[in-house]
Amino acid sequence: MNEQFARSLAEAWVDAWNRHDLEAILHHYASDVEFTSPFVPALSGDPSGTLHGRDRLSAYFRKGLHTYPDLHFELLQVLTGIDSLLLYYRSVKGLLAGEMMTVNAEGLIQTVRVHYVKE
Repeated sequence: MNEQFARSLAEAWVDAWNRHDLEAILHHYASDVEFTSPFVPALSGDPSGTLHGRDRLSAYFRKGLHTYPDLHFELLQVLTGIDSLLLYYRSVKGLLAGEMMTVNAEGLIQTVRVHYVKE
């Protein structure tokens, strides 16, 4: 993972969310993605907090965009790891979010762990 790739992915990802373009958002994820977030139980009904596969993620994101029509992300920082990146951004309801993403050999997001804190 290099900083240029991480920054490019992060900016494209935030841009897709801010345009509410579900197809562009999903373009970044592997078909067998594993996604874990504190919002999953409320928006998907899955109490585990984890979704498997782009189809389930698509339904979840669609509901999120519908539930939060004013959704806008503000990217604050991009941190890089060996095969991962961490996006630090302002999310829905002004929450601060830290989203750790691993990326597969094709450059697609493979796993996601989302964390939130209120200021």
